[in-house]
Amino acid sequence: DVYVETVTEEECTGNGALSTLARGYVADACLIPEPTGQRILRGTVGVMWVRLKLRGRPVHVSRSEEGTNAIVSAFGLIEAIREFTKTLNERAKTHPWFGKIKNPVKFNPGKIKGGDWASSTPSWCEVDCRIAVLPGMSLEAFRRELTEVVMKAAKRDSFLADNLPEIVWNGFQADDYVLEPGSDFETAMRAAHHAAMGAEPQETILPAVTDCRFYGRYYGIPSLAYGPAGADGHGFDESVELESLKKATIVIARFISEWCGLRPAG
Repeated sequence: DVYVETVTEEECTGNGALSTLARGYVADACLIPEPTGQRILRGTVGVMWVRLKLRGRPVHVSRSEEGTNAIVSAFGLIEAIREFTKTLNERAKTHPWFGKIKNPVKFNPGKIKGGDWASSTPSWCEVDCRIAVLPGMSLEAFRRELTEVVMKAAKRDSFLADNLPEIVWNGFQADDYVLEPGSDFETAMRAAHHAAMGAEPQETILPAVTDCRFYGRYYGIPSLAYGPAGADGHGFDESVELESLKKATIVIARFISEWCGLRPAG
């Protein structure tokens, strides 16, 4: 049997894929057609979304020194997390897979809002951030360490020291994942690529996350990503190359045929 699943929320939680597993749609292997450039995606970092919620003391801008600015205070927390990210990337250098790429732990303050109008110092600010989880580190331990970083930075702010920010763990709380070499699944996928393309496939490691983790980590189903070449992911002109899409489709079709034991009729 072959299950073809189109799922929601891959970009924010992965709950769509997880729900299919919870409903009993399990298999011997899982192939996710991410745009990998026809390379085998061996592993991904974990990813966590976090919202920082800060308060401030609003006053008229003409006497701003008497109040506080929650947006400006947020800059200090962002900078502290940036420095923390550098520490994480130093630790990652010793990882057997992620040590092969530069700075796999990425941090992005991706959305900020605050204040009520331009003539009062902002009494509130919220920053939505995305940060990668160091491979091999539990989500619980990572949350503790990140919380310590944020609170330590807050205590250096004269207002936040007595009005600590709130940390909200929203969206992604995703573990890292690596498909270790040697599975029958990977062997079959490599053979399909070689048969169709006439060469061994390359492999890659991604400093982002995919739904592969649910199948591999939580349900023991070997999982990898393989798909066409793409460009400008999450940018203005995100795309895949049509010729590469055709080639990847041939490889995937050949893999399914061999994996499922299909033979010509007659």
